[in-house]
Amino acid sequence: MAMMVSPVMAQAPRPSLPVTLSTMDEGFVSDRIHIEVRGQEDGPDIILIPGLASTSAVWAKLAPVLEGRYQLHLVNVRGFGDYAPQGNARGHLTTEVATEIKRYIREHELDRPAIIGHSMGGQLALRVAADEGEQISKVMVMDSSPFFPSLITRGATRADVEPLARLVFQGVMMLGDEMLRSSAAQAGLNLGAGGDHLFNSLGWQGGDRRVLAQGLYEVLTNDLRYRLPDITAPVTVVYGWSDKAENPRAQVDDAFRYGYMNLRRPARFERMNGAEHMVMIDTPKQLELAVRRFLAD
Repeated sequence: MAMMVSPVMAQAPRPSLPVTLSTMDEGFVSDRIHIEVRGQEDGPDIILIPGLASTSAVWAKLAPVLEGRYQLHLVNVRGFGDYAPQGNARGHLTTEVATEIKRYIREHELDRPAIIGHSMGGQLALRVAADEGEQISKVMVMDSSPFFPSLITRGATRADVEPLARLVFQGVMMLGDEMLRSSAAQAGLNLGAGGDHLFNSLGWQGGDRRVLAQGLYEVLTNDLRYRLPDITAPVTVVYGWSDKAENPRAQVDDAFRYGYMNLRRPARFERMNGAEHMVMIDTPKQLELAVRRFLAD
C-alpha cells in the first residue's frame, strides 16, 4: 500500500523532547479522552489538542511558557501513544472525541476557553468551535485544514479520496502495533519525503492500530468546510513555511487560505519559517510568539 502525503504532512528530523508531567484530572471520566490540567487555577482556560498518533507530550515546549498565566487543559486521545484505546477501538473517532471535549467544557464550566489544535487536533478544534458558538473565545489551528485533500488538489472532494482512505485503513489494520511504532519503511508505508522521520519523531508516537487506522481514514475524509460559517470565534491558522523557493512549503499559502475561505470573518495566517508539519517542535520560539499574539487579541 502506498500513501502519498502533501508537503504539509512531511517533516524533517528533530531531537526528542522531554515529556513534562502534569496533574491528571481525576474528576472527568471518559473512555475517549484523558485530560491533564496544569497552570493557574484561576487563569483563562486553554484547551490543547494534539494530532494523529500524538499525545500531550508534543506541547512540552509550549506548555511551560503558558502555564504561569493560563490554566491548560491538555487532551490525550485514547489509543494514541501508550493510552489504551478503550471506547476509541470502535465506531467513529473524531466526532466522538469532539463530543467528549464539549462535555468536558460543560462539566468543568470553562469560561469561553481558547482552543489550540494541531493537525487532526485542529479539525477537532474547528468541530468544537462550530458546535459551541459563542462558548469558545478563539481558535488556533496548527498545520491543519478543514479538508486535508484540498491542500493538494483544490477541487478534491470526499468521493475522490474515499477509495484511497479505505486502502489506508485496510493497510494499517494489517500492521501490528509495534510495527506502527517503527519506521515508515519498515511499516511498508510510503508517506512521501520525510515520512520516515514522521514515524521516528515525537510527533508520531504510534498507538493502537484500530484507532490509528480510523484516525487516518477520518483525517483524509473529514470535510469541515461546510461547518466553517458556524464558527463565531476568530480563527488563527499557523502553518510551516519556507522562504526557499525550491522547498514545496514555499507554495502552501494559497492552499491554506483557500481552505478557510468560508469562515464568517477572515482568518489570521501565521507562517512559521523553517517548520514542517510539527510546528511546535520545529520552530518553538516562532510558535510561542504567534501563540502570545493569538492570546493577546
